[in-house]
Amino acid sequence: MCYYNGQRVTRAEYIELKGLEKPVKNYDFLNVGVHNGFNYAPCAILIPTEDGRDFEIVQAEWGYVPGYIKTRAEANIFRAKYTTLNFKAENLFVKEDGKRSMWADAAVTRRCLVLSTGLVESRHIPKIGKKGQPLKEMIKYPYQVGVKGQEYFWFPGLYNEWLDPETGKWVNTVAFGVTQANELMKQIHNSKLRMPTFLTDDLAWEWMMTKPVNGKLTPAIEARLSEIALTQIPSRLLEACTIDRSYRTALEATPIDYPELAPLDMTYVDSEELLFDHWLKLQPATT
Repeated sequence: MCYYNGQRVTRAEYIELKGLEKPVKNYDFLNVGVHNGFNYAPCAILIPTEDGRDFEIVQAEWGYVPGYIKTRAEANIFRAKYTTLNFKAENLFVKEDGKRSMWADAAVTRRCLVLSTGLVESRHIPKIGKKGQPLKEMIKYPYQVGVKGQEYFWFPGLYNEWLDPETGKWVNTVAFGVTQANELMKQIHNSKLRMPTFLTDDLAWEWMMTKPVNGKLTPAIEARLSEIALTQIPSRLLEACTIDRSYRTALEATPIDYPELAPLDMTYVDSEELLFDHWLKLQPATT
């Protein structure tokens, strides 16, 4: 799945993002080059205001915790067992066995957006033996991936307010959606063939602001939200570069070349079959 994400926004970018003056100094979690999801550290999410006409940026722990978890220790065990940093878009409402998904309730009223300035995934290349044969052991080459021409972008998220018994305070916890990898991400995240769901601004707004009807989602709304969560960005709109392997500890994505690494195959880009064309409609100059 996808466990490393950047959230570095300057003051000017934040003002543009929010459309108003608000000190970035109050949001230290917006200055991290790479969030290591397994630290469950604070990150930035966007949630609707109560009137549903605007949004606010709030802090959340990356790693969803449901309300029935009673202690911090249980929360950490739950996150480790189920790896709730992500949710599968295919399971937004229903699991593979046809039963109701653990995400379904949050999908009704607790949809949010997760800010990203670049995600990190690793490409797995087999080691070569003395006789030139590929070995089972893999060498990992990390990449940072972003959207061309965009300083920040959005992933669909689901959040929950969880009561931390150690502090007696409510804590936002969050997971973001992942979908099938496009042709570029199949080469980079070649061990799992998954990637986050990148959203256009219009789809991000629709995901966050769509309201239930009498506390429930109609079948048509559920289908539409599932479609948004499954959105696959065209490969041609992504950019990727290899980075230093120290990103987990340095929490920075430092570009670095690996001379022994074969370049990504981009010959397919113009003929890639697009499951969704939202991005191309909004960015005709890239086609």
